[in-house]
Amino acid sequence: MTRYLISFDDGAMAISEEELPEVAEAAHAVVREAQAAGVWVFGGGLESQRASVVLTDGTVTDGPYPETKAVLGGFSIIDVPSREEALEWAAKTAAACRCAQEVREIMPDPTF
Repeated sequence: MTRYLISFDDGAMAISEEELPEVAEAAHAVVREAQAAGVWVFGGGLESQRASVVLTDGTVTDGPYPETKAVLGGFSIIDVPSREEALEWAAKTAAACRCAQEVREIMPDPTF
């Protein structure tokens, strides 16, 4: 099987505070469904703008910032037999979270 990253931009999920419990439950329902199907690996939402960038020399800087580029808002990693199935899970996630999802194949590690 192949692992896929399903993710969304931090600014893509435009929901009100009143909608948040309903959206959260819908998203958790998709996670439970993926777990029951045996395709769930890992995932979660990310704290908004609490990232740091560590350079190759070890220097740490604040960022990234939404004014400069897209920032990852949340993700899930699934293990499925085909890209088509990954796209189906992304569609379920998009409907639950009410925002578009990006799907990318994770390169296999030949040492495992």
